[in-house]
Amino acid sequence: MTNKEDVKKPIFYIEPNKFSNIKKVIGVVSGKGGVGKSMVTSMLATTFARQGYSVGVLDADITGPSIPKAFGIHDKAVATDYGIMPKETELGIKIMSTNLILGKETDPVLWRGPLIAGAVKQFWEETIWEDIDFLFIDMPPGTGDVPLTVYQSIPIDGIVVVTSPQDLVSMIVTKAIKMAGMMGVNVLGLIENMSYFVCPDCNKKYNIFGESKIEEVASENDTQLLGRLPIDPKIVELVDAGEVEKYENEEFVNIYEKIVEKLGK
Repeated sequence: MTNKEDVKKPIFYIEPNKFSNIKKVIGVVSGKGGVGKSMVTSMLATTFARQGYSVGVLDADITGPSIPKAFGIHDKAVATDYGIMPKETELGIKIMSTNLILGKETDPVLWRGPLIAGAVKQFWEETIWEDIDFLFIDMPPGTGDVPLTVYQSIPIDGIVVVTSPQDLVSMIVTKAIKMAGMMGVNVLGLIENMSYFVCPDCNKKYNIFGESKIEEVASENDTQLLGRLPIDPKIVELVDAGEVEKYENEEFVNIYEKIVEKLGK
């Protein structure tokens, strides 16, 4: 893979914790909510971990954190004199999220933009990630404070844009891609979630949300289609049970291979 030094440091670059050695940082973004971005982040982390990589997830969706629940993590992160220790999943994926520092998981985060942005910086700067091959940053939807803070403060190797097959997808995806371009961030490609449903009785594919236009959108924005994911009740069941690491879908392996190839070996 390319060296970390090849990635240009952002204008307001923040050094990670001195006990952290992070090789690649991948942001997972979406133009709008409800497209399954956090689920995709969880499965990307799981897939990379299965390939033998050391993986972490920084949950930057400060007011709507869902990563810990997907992995069944309920214990609190512990602060030491040297930094914050992330929690680990069964596969050894390291997790940092606001839900790991709140008194109760159901407590709302009533913070304004500057505090939210500050929390993201703190998770990067103070968490002791140790040796990480791939750190995935699960960002909130849209083009607001958090994506701006991440792009300006953290050396991102590339972002993955998660979307769904609806008519407004072109406009929303284009906004996310344009923001990345303005910030000098590499777009690794698009993932279309909830792309289709496979009938368990007849094995026929149904386009629940209409015919996909994702290939046209990828072409118009001069980027790559990484994969199309089905509507699968099984993953919903596993996420609700905190067992996302048990889910398997070959399409995630294909996406993994494309991302690694895009980053360069």
